Amino acid sequence: MRTKKSTPYLFLAPYLALFLVFIIIPTAMAIGLSFTNYNAVQTPQFVGLTNYINLLTQDTIFLQYVLPNTILFAVIVGPVGYLLAFFLAWSLSQLPRLPRTILALIIYSPSMTMGVAMTVMWRVVFLGDQSGIANYVLTQLGVITEPIVWMLNTQYILPIVIIVALWSSMGVGFLAMLAGLLNINAELYEAGAIDGIRNRMQEVFYITIPSMKPQMLFGAVMSIVGAFQAGNIGVMLTGSNPTPGYAAQLMANHIDDYGFTRYEMGYAAAVSVALLALIYAFSFVARRLFAPKDE
Repeated sequence: MRTKKSTPYLFLAPYLALFLVFIIIPTAMAIGLSFTNYNAVQTPQFVGLTNYINLLTQDTIFLQYVLPNTILFAVIVGPVGYLLAFFLAWSLSQLPRLPRTILALIIYSPSMTMGVAMTVMWRVVFLGDQSGIANYVLTQLGVITEPIVWMLNTQYILPIVIIVALWSSMGVGFLAMLAGLLNINAELYEAGAIDGIRNRMQEVFYITIPSMKPQMLFGAVMSIVGAFQAGNIGVMLTGSNPTPGYAAQLMANHIDDYGFTRYEMGYAAAVSVALLALIYAFSFVARRLFAPKDE
């Protein structure tokens, strides 16, 4: 006989089953494989901490390029994308419903069509000859005299990847912030005006942000996860993995390189566990900043 206490668990069961199958089990398998030497064909051989020791002491590509690139990329794309998402969401919340809906769809759409937009638009923008939009504009402005081969010049690859990542970073975190802004009680602003708040900036810091901390936390976590997991941008723009000179090689690319090109699945799993640890560390900081004080 079903009791009232069991009803919530029945509603949670589908989510818990999906969470177990697609999150818990794969994560546990990755952690287990990270202690093995596995080539996807033969039986995994336990090697202990060898993969982690090699990653932190012998993998010069990881230490010199991948880790610094990933941290720099995440530090820029995560916070800047987060602030940009909040600013755009706040700006749209000031508009009437119809233009707000249209603009929200336009801003959100790049995160849904990243592959198509990458190949069609951004590769046209950064073509390495005079027909490329960036080269044409810079030539007309007199900034450069000869076209720049953007996707082969290691000086420009990572900045371009960061620009594209910011352009496509308005995902579900942006929508969550917009929803939070639209559900703030208008009476709070009236009360704030009575208590001495005189401008929009004070409203944002004293009313808006404290009233939508759950959405701010969700947006922060999604920005962090998206920044660390972004790896296909550089590969799609340059057409190669690793990227030229490892200039835009991120941890996600390193995992793909070892896992699906070299078939060193054990080592790739160790890199993925290291990536998970970085994501968790940054997410922990975000939770400390935005979690309600009573939790």
